[in-house]
Amino acid sequence: MSLIGIIASQNYPRGFAVDYLVVAGGAGGGGYVGGGGGAGGMRCTVTATGGGGSLESALTVSKSTNITVTVGAGGNGGAASGNAQGGDGNNSVFSTITSTGGGGGGGNSGSPTGTGRNGGAGGGGASFLAANGGTGTTNQGFAGGSSTSNTGGGGGGAGAVGVNGVASTSNGAGGAGVATSISGSSTTYGGGGGAGGAYYTGPGGAITAGGAGGSSIGGAGGTGGISATSTAGTAGTTNRGAGGGGAGSNGDTGNAAAGGGGNGGSGIVILKFATASGTISIGAGLTGSTTTSGADTIATITAGTGNVSWS
Repeated sequence: MSLIGIIASQNYPRGFAVDYLVVAGGAGGGGYVGGGGGAGGMRCTVTATGGGGSLESALTVSKSTNITVTVGAGGNGGAASGNAQGGDGNNSVFSTITSTGGGGGGGNSGSPTGTGRNGGAGGGGASFLAANGGTGTTNQGFAGGSSTSNTGGGGGGAGAVGVNGVASTSNGAGGAGVATSISGSSTTYGGGGGAGGAYYTGPGGAITAGGAGGSSIGGAGGTGGISATSTAGTAGTTNRGAGGGGAGSNGDTGNAAAGGGGNGGSGIVILKFATASGTISIGAGLTGSTTTSGADTIATITAGTGNVSWS
């Protein structure tokens, strides 16, 4: 046995601590001047966590034990033709730690679909409907913004609520994400999606821009206007749990948007542990890699469902 192996067996006979970042998939933005998609829930033991909560404690892991890991996919953007809500993001899991997928952005097909869905962070309300945003999950993310006359609400983020729409003026931006240094450098996760803009010509009418994505990783809302290429919501950034932007509209008589809401970004699971404690195996069904930073190993898992274990 090598010297490192002897040290590991003496110092870590019963288990060892693993720091984690578990970010769920972000939600899709709503179709047709839809609300922004909510960010995936964020749980972390290094630097900061989601929802304004306190840092979580590292998980104690035993060797030769299979531990489930799932990286949640992002939700689909709401279809333009159906004025649909955005799809919820999918949960991410590390052992007993579960982060909740983001709540879909509201779609402009009436109540209750105009309301943002609940999730890790809540989806924003759809334009025209004065709809509420969805609620976030405690210690994971914040609520989505509400909509008002001709303007939608932004999706909630891991770090802040989605911005409310301002009547006939501006669409809500997505809530900000949260930065953590668990990977060895500061990276932001969990930005909410921006609400989609509208084109209309009634009293006080104007063309409104879509709301910005939270922390520049959430998808921006599509801009209202005539051009068929300017109205789709932007997708949230992959492996950041970012919400997708809501679709804009390209007509003033209830026409469907030329593009649908943006898809939510997939989540991620990052594990950090003392290299001397053991060697991690990333099992079948998972996509991941490892690197070292000083005395620590960092395992980054970007997709799939499977098991990890240490030897």
